[in-house]
Amino acid sequence: MELRTLRYFVAVAEELHFGRAATRLHISQPPLSRAIRQLEGEVGAPLLIRSPAGVALTPAGAVLLDEARALLGRADRVRARVDAAAGAARLTVGILDDGADPAAAALAAAFRRSHPGLDIRVRDTDLADPTCGLRAGLVDVALTRAPFDETALTVRTLRTDPVGVLLRTDDPLARRGGLRLAELGGRRWFRFPEGTDPAWQSYWGGGEPREGPVVRAVHECLQSVLWNATVGLVPLGHRLPPELTAVPLVDLPPSRVVAAWNEGDSNPLVRSLVDTAIAAYRRR
Repeated sequence: MELRTLRYFVAVAEELHFGRAATRLHISQPPLSRAIRQLEGEVGAPLLIRSPAGVALTPAGAVLLDEARALLGRADRVRARVDAAAGAARLTVGILDDGADPAAAALAAAFRRSHPGLDIRVRDTDLADPTCGLRAGLVDVALTRAPFDETALTVRTLRTDPVGVLLRTDDPLARRGGLRLAELGGRRWFRFPEGTDPAWQSYWGGGEPREGPVVRAVHECLQSVLWNATVGLVPLGHRLPPELTAVPLVDLPPSRVVAAWNEGDSNPLVRSLVDTAIAAYRRR
């Protein structure tokens, strides 16, 4: 199995849709479909159940997804260590799977202008790792959301976003102008995998353990609410499909968009990116 094909499979498995996965990978859909069919031939079993609405994982696909994530993580760590040993002029930026952010686009353009010859690598990470691979040495700096364990990390706040409750538009609570956590008692929530940072899990779980489907990506959060009528929290201002809405939550502190890097890291490129990020987010 080629690493590229495994990355293709992970994108389809996380998006549960070939079109969205192709957009995420910046390729057209036909070669993506061919690559997945070839992978299924190598494995000797179907990995996806295809339908007009999208795809679902087979039992074999679910196992391969876990193994592929672990293998790709290991490959990324190997590359990072080799790059460090070679002293390559490169900066790897971790970005949380948190939807499109105009301020992040402005940051990319400004940083590119100030460092035109720099090799910038971007590592998208799922919601189970709010530090975007910092602790594993996979990235130099992360653009993410707090809270998480900040031990041995330096964290700078770029923006704060109020938080809302993500609901189906036909949910009776969707007609409310604001909600409190106590009003959501007994509802099933989407939650993150076991081993996710406890501070992160607690904040997005409304401060207490919750029951509900496990998700890793923003798209999975949306689908969980659409298909299972679960609830969860989302930063207000995110673009949502018409079937979903976000009602402001009045008794939870705002979500902080932050830049984070390893404490004591003297890489001037990291400092330059953070300074550029502070300016870009301030203008937004």
